Amino acid sequence: MATLSMVSVPIAPSSLSLSTRGRSSSASFPAKGGIGHGGLRIECIRIGGVEIPNHKRVEYSLQYIHGIGRSRSRQILLDLNFDNKITKDLSEEEVITLRKEVGKYMIEGDLKRFNRVAIERLKEIRCYKGIRHKLGLPVRGQRTKNNCRTLKGKRASVAKKKSPASQDE
Repeated sequence: MATLSMVSVPIAPSSLSLSTRGRSSSASFPAKGGIGHGGLRIECIRIGGVEIPNHKRVEYSLQYIHGIGRSRSRQILLDLNFDNKITKDLSEEEVITLRKEVGKYMIEGDLKRFNRVAIERLKEIRCYKGIRHKLGLPVRGQRTKNNCRTLKGKRASVAKKKSPASQDE
């Protein structure tokens, strides 16, 4: 389920000068634009248990959620009739409707758990794919003679055989 919590941090007043490594510069953080009020500014929005970036367009910000890719994020925006604007410019109502829409899909922990259970089932019934998972070898028919080093691990060195000519001497 989507959580309704947001991370907020206090902002510095505009008259306060902030120093950065010996240099002093006056910086102000405007409170307009995005979700925030008074002396608080929202750093990022939590959707589906993930903090999505504030300074990217919604289509790309949603892709930070495990289980939502490019096509699904575009589909979510089409279903909600949202413009692809920057995430910090979303209103509170838009964020709430976005959370509800994302909550309809299997994402993050549920998706990872579903995949893990499916792999465990393959291992239990000892089918070909399950055996390959258990041995740590490629599952989908890839060649193993030269590639798949990430699955097989580091190369084990094998001692060279001595030729019969060198043994006679």
